[in-house]
Amino acid sequence: MSARLVLSLVLLAAATAFAPTAGAQADLRARVDALVETGKLADAESAARSAGAGGAVALAEVLVLRGQLATADSVAQAAARANGAERRQAQVISAELAARRGDRAAATRAAAAITDAYEDAGATWPARDKLAAGRAYLLLAERDAGAVRSALRAFDAAAAADAALLDAPLRAADLLLAKYNAPDAKASYEAVLRKKADHPRAILGLARVEEFEGKGSALATARRALAGNASLTPAHLFIAKLHLEAEADDSARAAARRALAVDPSAVEGWATIGAVAWLRGDSAGFRDARASAARLNPRPSAFYVTLADAASRQRRYADAERFSAQALALDSSSVPALGALGTNRLRAGDIAGGRVFIERAFEIDPFNLWHKNTLDLLDELATFRTTGMGRFEFVAPAREADLLLPLLSPLLEEAYDKLAARYDYRPPTPVRLEIYERHADFSVRTVGLTGLGALGVSFGRVLAMDAPSARAKGSFNWGSTAWHELAHTFTLGLSGNRVPRWFSEGASVLDERRARPGWGADVSPAFMTALRANELRPVSTLNDGFVRPRNAGEVLLSYYQASLVCEMIEAEFGAKALGDMLRAWGEGLETPAVLQRVLRVDEPTLDKRFGDWLAKRFVGTIDPDTLRNDSALEPLEREAAARVRALDDEGLAKVLERMIWIWPYDQDVHVKLAEASARSGNPGRAVRARRAVVALGPTDMLEARYQLARALLAAGDSAAARREVLGVLEQAPTFEKAQALLLELRATTPPVRP
Repeated sequence: MSARLVLSLVLLAAATAFAPTAGAQADLRARVDALVETGKLADAESAARSAGAGGAVALAEVLVLRGQLATADSVAQAAARANGAERRQAQVISAELAARRGDRAAATRAAAAITDAYEDAGATWPARDKLAAGRAYLLLAERDAGAVRSALRAFDAAAAADAALLDAPLRAADLLLAKYNAPDAKASYEAVLRKKADHPRAILGLARVEEFEGKGSALATARRALAGNASLTPAHLFIAKLHLEAEADDSARAAARRALAVDPSAVEGWATIGAVAWLRGDSAGFRDARASAARLNPRPSAFYVTLADAASRQRRYADAERFSAQALALDSSSVPALGALGTNRLRAGDIAGGRVFIERAFEIDPFNLWHKNTLDLLDELATFRTTGMGRFEFVAPAREADLLLPLLSPLLEEAYDKLAARYDYRPPTPVRLEIYERHADFSVRTVGLTGLGALGVSFGRVLAMDAPSARAKGSFNWGSTAWHELAHTFTLGLSGNRVPRWFSEGASVLDERRARPGWGADVSPAFMTALRANELRPVSTLNDGFVRPRNAGEVLLSYYQASLVCEMIEAEFGAKALGDMLRAWGEGLETPAVLQRVLRVDEPTLDKRFGDWLAKRFVGTIDPDTLRNDSALEPLEREAAARVRALDDEGLAKVLERMIWIWPYDQDVHVKLAEASARSGNPGRAVRARRAVVALGPTDMLEARYQLARALLAAGDSAAARREVLGVLEQAPTFEKAQALLLELRATTPPVRP
């Protein structure tokens, strides 16, 4: 037993005979709380110690914040045995500490004793005891989902009993956000701030809400919280998490170190340091971080859950699955571990295997919206049609598959060949592409929640995207989107999933632009305004433009800017440079080392060279006629009309094809494409167009199938034409045009020899 611990116990025991009055104790707690709120933890500890027994619970709380868990537990247990007015608060501290060190049985017993007593006579308890009951219910919530509601009711009761006890609404808000109820959580944080402006924990809560909502202001808001309380460990950890997501490893590690300087028992801090070490191939640093976590809890499942999250956010999905499995091996009922393993199995295309773990997680915690949404999505996905075509496996609703796949399959085969030649790399096949006709389903598949703004996502060999019907007409180019996501399969695979986000996105946009005229992001007035105002980020911080944008338009600007960086690298360092960089990342090199090996420059030099290149590339004004929009139908419609007037059937067909990649549901466009293709001598394209008309379910289906049969005959496929026309005559035996076509087929088809 440490000398400090002995001294703490002696002081506590010596003071038990001098119990303070309720008023004096309340004053002490208010004073300690005020010191804690402003980050003066040493002063708070001194104030609590000076009060003897009356400050025992306050002392234990402060010691927990400072990471002195063993001492805190001893003080709390002594206070509980003294059976004073704050014994229930002391008991819940000990229960929470038991849970933190992995002794779930002891934590559950202690928590159940508190909640049982609360349910018998809790209405008469003082506010802080009601708060303790809420904390106890949370410990039971890992095994009893109903305890979540009980915890919220207890927190509300504590707040009602003492409006000045802000810890109660703050804990309620934290719980609401943990259960994905961001609007109510935000309202609770704002209510606290109306009572006490600039409350650091409430500001941190708002930062978490902003992150949940995908806003780029979360980092700045979290820093506001630290301005009011530099010892707010959760704020340091939250900032470390944001930096890790932005692939700013040095900043993430520094923030985690600041958290651990305040509270060395913060497992999440050790996990962040372990994640950075793992990402950098620092095996010694990783072992040290893991050992530190294990000293706090011999079965540190949460450590591996954090590693899995860090790996998946940096697109290291196979590693995320491995870490999730390790987390689950340490705690077989951990909802975060079950969810992480299930999610990463789904990302690998193991739908059945992933579902098993998501179902187990949801059985334990039915409040988890992420898991509920995912299970609902998997039910929907089970109704989709799976179609193998060449090097791809398509998963889509049947009505979408009939229309889209005959167009999409040849496009992606072409894309695969061109990308393989560009990067001298061929990803394993089949590549799976899931197509969703509801954007909410695609969003759930991607992040577990609705509201994602992206059009597609790549998990490597598993891709997902919106069907064009999932968005408003003219919202996006689905052919360009599919090409973009397949390009990620190449950059992720060639780099071992280590490529920075900005590079992978930039290469995909650049490949889009090369695929077809008008595809991919292009220069815009917003880009030119940002360029002239010197508001574009340097290459060295371009990732931030994707993960924490400064304004609503910066993400789109970052996609285009990243593509320009890739274009500049090819122009100034050679066509092989992009592939060589991907291979260097795949060897485990970090970005500065990749730049030195392949480009022979450091990051500041690359920033400057890109700035100089931009200035030359965009000198003067931009001709509006050069601006491209790969989802704009109106200019294509005007061009199609001009091609008709010029009797340019081949030119008309190409314009109509571009229109179909924006909106494939217009039957008239497909009919015109079939007719123009037939006139220009392209019967294969005419057949595809006629099949599309049939897939759209026209009012006159018999006529559509008859026209398809004629197109098949013109393309030389008389057997398919015969099958089609016989199908028409089965439904309408007197259809004269079909009868005539059948006679024509009989006259032109050689008899079958016995």
